[in-house]
Amino acid sequence: MARKAKRDLTMEEQLARGPLDLPFLMLVLLLLGIGLVMLFSASYYTAYRDSKPPVSNNPYFYITRQALFAAAGVAAMYVVSRINYQHFRWMAPLILGGSIVLLILCYIPGLNAPINDVRRWLKIFLVAGPTYQPSEIAKVAVVLFFAARLCKRDTEHKKRFTKRTGTGRMLNFLEKIGFLELVPYGVVMAVVLGLVVFEPHVSGALLVAAGAAAVLLVSGISLWWFIGIGGLGAALVGIMYVTTSYVQRKFYIWLHPELVDPQDGGYQFWQGIYSIASGGLLGRGLGNSNQKYGFVPEPENDMIFSIVVEELGLVGALLILFLFSMLILRGYWIALHARDKFGMLTTVGIITLLAAQVFLNIGVITGLIPNTGISLPFFSYGGTALMIHLAEMGIILSISRQIPAPRKD
Repeated sequence: MARKAKRDLTMEEQLARGPLDLPFLMLVLLLLGIGLVMLFSASYYTAYRDSKPPVSNNPYFYITRQALFAAAGVAAMYVVSRINYQHFRWMAPLILGGSIVLLILCYIPGLNAPINDVRRWLKIFLVAGPTYQPSEIAKVAVVLFFAARLCKRDTEHKKRFTKRTGTGRMLNFLEKIGFLELVPYGVVMAVVLGLVVFEPHVSGALLVAAGAAAVLLVSGISLWWFIGIGGLGAALVGIMYVTTSYVQRKFYIWLHPELVDPQDGGYQFWQGIYSIASGGLLGRGLGNSNQKYGFVPEPENDMIFSIVVEELGLVGALLILFLFSMLILRGYWIALHARDKFGMLTTVGIITLLAAQVFLNIGVITGLIPNTGISLPFFSYGGTALMIHLAEMGIILSISRQIPAPRKD
């Protein structure tokens, strides 16, 4: 019997099966590999000293779990990269709605997994399994939703209201200055940021706002709105500083670390600085950090970059920053060459999230900004966060598959 002829691929299927961007993929995998090596070095002693379950003095606990999540994340990145990214247009409202529901669950006792009275975490199956932060999903959900709506901005007609009434004239004015266009985005941001801030997770809210702002700015929203909203944000920070002792203390420790008792608030900062300073130009050598032996708190998490500098030195740290810079620039290159505006806006939003997270983490360690509690992508311990990061990279790789080939003259 003759073999059945293969079905011809549709145009959509052909586009989705194009070559992915190899430089971007290699940079992701390289940073992931270096991150796993440094996590093993930074976490070995901490895990060995931790007798509480599930660690139970197992020095390989953190690296084993992180490696398993990394393998699952790479598989997820590949699967997502094979999906035609156009499907994320109609999926965006569903993903956003789901992320809002998960953020609400963080406030429900018995369903959330509070740590130190902070309600940022849920268990994967709500009653068991590893914990994760729904704000990680909310970040990319907001980017996808904004990109899906704003990509149609150039084809939408401005609304017209009657000029016979004061209300109509006011609405026409608001439409002219772009206020009415921003209302749905403002509502989404108010809901998401409100849920994230009161967990409390101010640093997570900053990342959500950064991704959303990048998409809005690149889509063509007037710069004056960003100046106005930025001023409002600065005013809110000022109000929080005046009315909240917690925020005042954060700023005081940041501005005057030399006046803070190292055992009362300034300990983490100073130990990180000692770690960086002792690295010198070439570092102590991989695995030879002294500060990870009970001095730097949780060196496998937010402070891992200080261990990187101590072991690899200034040269090694600059090399890692160079790799992050190349990844970010390559991401923006993919955005510039994306097939359509949706792909461009989505890539800009995701890459801006990555860039902001790297900046905030390293800025805290070096004392450039107040402590925000932001982890370093691909390096800090956190399996579900790593999987989400890799899935985001998969979205960008999916977009890169449909970059139009250069025309041959």
